Amino acid sequence: MNPTRRALLVSSPEKRLSRPKRRANPHPAKISQKATSPGKAAAPAAQASKSEKSRDTILEAAAKLFRRQGYSATTLRQIAAMAEIKAGSIYYYFDSKEQILDEVLHLGLLHVFEAVKKALKDAGKVSHRRRIGLAIEAHLVALLEASDFTSANIRIYGQLPESLKKPHRPLRRAYAKYWDRLFLDARRAGEIRADIEIVPLRIFVLGALNWTIEWFSLDSKDAVLQLARRTELLIFDGVKKA
Repeated sequence: MNPTRRALLVSSPEKRLSRPKRRANPHPAKISQKATSPGKAAAPAAQASKSEKSRDTILEAAAKLFRRQGYSATTLRQIAAMAEIKAGSIYYYFDSKEQILDEVLHLGLLHVFEAVKKALKDAGKVSHRRRIGLAIEAHLVALLEASDFTSANIRIYGQLPESLKKPHRPLRRAYAKYWDRLFLDARRAGEIRADIEIVPLRIFVLGALNWTIEWFSLDSKDAVLQLARRTELLIFDGVKKA
């Protein structure tokens, strides 16, 4: 797979588009077991749990395959084989490979976004530099915790046709703006040079963070936190001799 074609998570400016509605699941009753016919008792919790687990297994298998070999080269039969289910069973949970892709991409970025927001919310009142450092840590740790989903998003998004990209632009744009606000607040507070342009800075930082999946072994949280601290030092202090 050509690395130059990989789209790093929201590292490039996105054209403003109206927010599309996410596709509704065509089989909500089959997936969640929450919807029941009039007069019938609700499905047992164990049955719902088993159904949800099977659905998650399919998504995890798809994320691994999308990450390794791309979207076009991955077939539903391959996904079923990795998930250890019959190929036809996939249609009980998803109506197409496109719908599986939609879920994988959404979950990959959503996990990172929510992790960053939670880290900053839990931090309370700290310096702008510390907030950016915490965002870097949370972003990298999220890559570790959901590596197949986030890596699939990073590696294949840029190769997808516009019709498959469009539903994910609003979330990508929201995450980009979140980082823009972090850097803008730091610049206004004098913690970042006044002549630094925010968007190029965000593209550089997120691009660097996302590219770690290609060269860094994300095998422990401590190693990731150490990398995050080094990244923060590089961004704020540069490489010049003290």
